[in-house]
Amino acid sequence: MQGFTEVYSWWIEEPTNSDDTLGHANIARAVALIGVATGEACQNRFIFKQFMQADAIEFCQIDSCGMVGVSDVIAVLLMATKFNIKVRPHAGGVGLCEYVQHLAMIDYICISGMMEDNVVEYVDHLHEHFYEPVLMRNGRYMPPRALSYSIEMKPQSLDDHEFPNGSVLS
Repeated sequence: MQGFTEVYSWWIEEPTNSDDTLGHANIARAVALIGVATGEACQNRFIFKQFMQADAIEFCQIDSCGMVGVSDVIAVLLMATKFNIKVRPHAGGVGLCEYVQHLAMIDYICISGMMEDNVVEYVDHLHEHFYEPVLMRNGRYMPPRALSYSIEMKPQSLDDHEFPNGSVLS
């Protein structure tokens, strides 16, 4: 069996319960050659603050759908900068990429100002269900064109997938 030193890994993701700050800190020290990533299950800036103060994470995986709101997300982005923690927003579920594009733009334009070594998760599916789907070019999120949060779904998609009577489920 290969160890961490024999396989290149950028991070280990949520190696223990998502709200176990001290557990993450212990694991971060034990696997210091790679970073610990967590956050997609964190609900607010206070939990992130505990992770950051405890040196429990190197990669902050904010999830805009799981947090209180944009104000909390911005607070976490600012704290991550203060603690020199890399932000890697979580995306991939229905509409998460549409949310994430805004977070990536806020981080780039207002906070970090850097694209080097900046990674944002992307999954190429389900975008057709949104009025303003995310746009990618050369492996990067493009600035949204609409003056909205880009997550308004088409009524037909909602009807087609409604449980238990949607036509897709029949």
